[in-house]
Amino acid sequence: MRRRTFLTGLGAIGTVGLVGCGSEDKAKDEYKADPGSLQVYSSQHENVTKAWVEAFTASTGIKVQIRKGSDSSMGHQIVAEGSSSPADVFLTENSPAMTLVERSNLLAPLEEATRRQVPANLTPSSKAWTSIAARSTVMVYNPEKLPKAELPKSLMDLAGPEWKDRWGCAPGGADFQAIVAGMLAGQGEQKTTEWLKGLKENARALQNNIATMKSVNAGEIPCGVIYHYYWYRDQAGSKEGSGNTALHYFRNRDPGAFVSLSGGAVLAGSKKPAEARKFLAYVTSPAGQKVLVDSNSMEYAVGVGVASAPALPPLSTLQAPPVDPFALNSDKVSALMTDAGIL
Repeated sequence: MRRRTFLTGLGAIGTVGLVGCGSEDKAKDEYKADPGSLQVYSSQHENVTKAWVEAFTASTGIKVQIRKGSDSSMGHQIVAEGSSSPADVFLTENSPAMTLVERSNLLAPLEEATRRQVPANLTPSSKAWTSIAARSTVMVYNPEKLPKAELPKSLMDLAGPEWKDRWGCAPGGADFQAIVAGMLAGQGEQKTTEWLKGLKENARALQNNIATMKSVNAGEIPCGVIYHYYWYRDQAGSKEGSGNTALHYFRNRDPGAFVSLSGGAVLAGSKKPAEARKFLAYVTSPAGQKVLVDSNSMEYAVGVGVASAPALPPLSTLQAPPVDPFALNSDKVSALMTDAGIL
């Protein structure tokens, strides 16, 4: 795939940076913070954040105001606002945006009681924030175009010339860039750079995960790389976008088995630190994690003792690569993808 063609496919996505799941949500300049409400800056899915907030307010009586946007816009907004940010709590879809804020020393220490509500392997080594949900990398494929016996053994295989014009992804999105960040942390810069060159040559660039899945479903491409929950949500509904497809889990600690963690943290400059800590404690509690499951988002619950939706293979069976979320570097990923001619 030539550079001009690839960039044309990205035209509807945007420029360099992590943009969330094809969402049009952005931090809005006209936002006015209500001083009487807890301020939650969120790039998590709107329905999930709203469900958490409504349940939390019903339980505690604490008013909450949500400012929504993409991972990139929210993370950079908080960094730009610095210690004067109105944000009390930050919720992300993927962890690189949280790491961006953490590296600017803008997060308050995470309470031990809150941290214990999530397994240690689902929190960063820095212990400055906690995961609040998880999503797995998967390959969606069309069995009529790609027999199961011919599926790639590794995500890294897709850089090979035999996969030219045979797979798709949404390289401009926060989801896919988090997958690349996981690859960078686990495989190193040289292998990641080589893989990105193969991606530029071979892959069809699509607007988001849903567009990728639908393209595979329509037989336009044999397979694509997405997060799991888009497929499971469609399967639970009309199956309009996934009825002709199946999922392939790479497992074996492959980069294609990367599990991305959504993050939650309290801001060091919070004007309502007690309420902010209470909110994050609620989100990670059994009650808060059940709200996530009941929202039908099909994301994985991460709270201790809380089962995810029954349709999902257990998180413990995915054999994800052992990547420390604190090591994920969104700025480096953007630079490498830009150098490769992808962004």
